[in-house]
Amino acid sequence: VQLQASGGGLVQTGGSLRLSCAASGLTFSSYAMGWFRQAPGKQRELVAHITSFGGSYYRNSVKGRFTISRDNAKNTVYLQMNSLKPEDTAVYYCVSRRTIITALPDENDYWGQGTLVTVSS
Repeated sequence: VQLQASGGGLVQTGGSLRLSCAASGLTFSSYAMGWFRQAPGKQRELVAHITSFGGSYYRNSVKGRFTISRDNAKNTVYLQMNSLKPEDTAVYYCVSRRTIITALPDENDYWGQGTLVTVSS
């Protein structure tokens, strides 16, 4: 299984970015997909996830600003990030799990390599 994340970069406060994560080697439509992030000196945290049926979850700090979506035909999950804030600066990781994704990583998770998002003030 491979997860290839892309789309990170440097953006000013209030700007937007769209992260993508292309998956291969798994039956994508059967997996929940999610995004975690890890800021310098902080623990990795769950940002958003989407179930195989399309149900979604967001952490409170990104509700109304971030949107997670998936395209099963392209084996890709997206994270549209709007109204970005400096506190969103982190390395963002995509993850896949056969069951629903929770805040605690699972030993059966598949992880992408991470993409850096930097929001300047």
